[in-house]
Amino acid sequence: MLFPTTIAGSLPKPEWLAEPNILWAPWKSAGEQLSRAKRDATLLWLKLQEDFGIDIVTEGEQSRQHFVHGFLEKIDGIDFAHKVEMGIRADRYKAMVPQVVAPLRLKGRVHADEARIARTHTTRKLKFTLPGPMTIIDTIADRYYGDRVKMAFAFAELLNEEAKALAADGVDLIQFDEPAFNVYMAEVNDWGIKALERAAEGLPCATAVHICYGYGIKANTDWKQTLGSEWRQYELIFPAIDKSSIQQVAIECRNSHVPLDLLSALPNKLVQAGVIDVASDEVETAEDVVKVIEAVLKFVPKSNIIATTNCGMAPMRRDIAEAKLAALGAGARLAREKLG
Repeated sequence: MLFPTTIAGSLPKPEWLAEPNILWAPWKSAGEQLSRAKRDATLLWLKLQEDFGIDIVTEGEQSRQHFVHGFLEKIDGIDFAHKVEMGIRADRYKAMVPQVVAPLRLKGRVHADEARIARTHTTRKLKFTLPGPMTIIDTIADRYYGDRVKMAFAFAELLNEEAKALAADGVDLIQFDEPAFNVYMAEVNDWGIKALERAAEGLPCATAVHICYGYGIKANTDWKQTLGSEWRQYELIFPAIDKSSIQQVAIECRNSHVPLDLLSALPNKLVQAGVIDVASDEVETAEDVVKVIEAVLKFVPKSNIIATTNCGMAPMRRDIAEAKLAALGAGARLAREKLG
């Protein structure tokens, strides 16, 4: 199939999950109700993705409050009780983060329930997202390792363990989210890609890395205003990524200042091209999606393009996210008719 579709990862929480204090089954404990709400939200978004024609579906990260911390919550050696303020993405913004205080070790499975629920309720290809090692260490404070690289590879080991289990659960594509890759370019080439490859080592399923300029939140949109008319950061890392064992690269293309000719530096990769803008509430048309695909086609072969969203849509209103998913599916169908 030309131009199969997927989403970058996260989706908005439905109202009943975004409002955890709403109890509709008083005979159940709050924990039981929250688990059921997460399951229901996952099934809702799976059904909507199928209805909108999304070919590679996700569980929408409905069981995670944060794309990084959702993984960290099941790891021994991390102190969530005493968070500290830390600058993230080279001090682009401040956040309260947990601390690494002891050797890192998985307590058990991290995302088994989410993956198995999703796999049970869809016959389509299933994608699952995990935070990448560099982005994790940029989102947590270190009070134990004293070495960023050593800590990154410690997390890579744990990511690999969970990723292999996810593949055994029936996940078809595991995507590592590495927004830190456009901040620490020298480190990406020095050790970041090696840590990412360690996280993906030996996986029997397809692998991807998602690199982006972030959600459509104010801290990110303000920062992007300082980057000028062309965002060429990827020029420094695409050649090394292309030589890596990671099979796919997810990159934003819609309303982006990333020069699309940079995609020529990824001849050996499938490109998940972002055709939906997640930093704007304006809903794309199918024709808008086709225009972006046509622009990407100048630098990437048809067979190597997967249509996706620029980034996750967790901060968006649910109705807007639904409309954008519908546009993604309709746009891909139109592109197959016009360009196939």
